[in-house]
Amino acid sequence: MENTPLQTLFTTDIGLLSLFTITFICGMAGYLFWFIRRNVLNAVVPAESSQED
Repeated sequence: MENTPLQTLFTTDIGLLSLFTITFICGMAGYLFWFIRRNVLNAVVPAESSQED
């Protein structure tokens, strides 16, 4: 029986836990990228707001 890394990742308990962790971290990174990008694009520069007064 051949034990490849992919077989270990998808069939063993520790492999499935590792797969869940990898998926969770990638999802969290995507969310943080989206959240920070949205807030940076909506930010108002203080120098621009003081010139309008």
